[in-house]
Amino acid sequence: MSKRVFLTLPDSVYENLEQWASSQGRPIANLAAFLVEVAVAEAEEAGKIPQKNESPSLKNQEG
Repeated sequence: MSKRVFLTLPDSVYENLEQWASSQGRPIANLAAFLVEVAVAEAEEAGKIPQKNESPSLKNQEG
């Protein structure tokens, strides 16, 4: 199931996103969702997202 997130972007970021989405013939929200998915996948692969059962204090002690 999909979840909704509301965010505020600087005008310049919104304008660039709008231009990029328009050039691809897709809605801004669709492009933004895709970009967030890509960023999260990259962060996950890089180990930047802790596991659900991993406490932040334990991770800091491991390093």
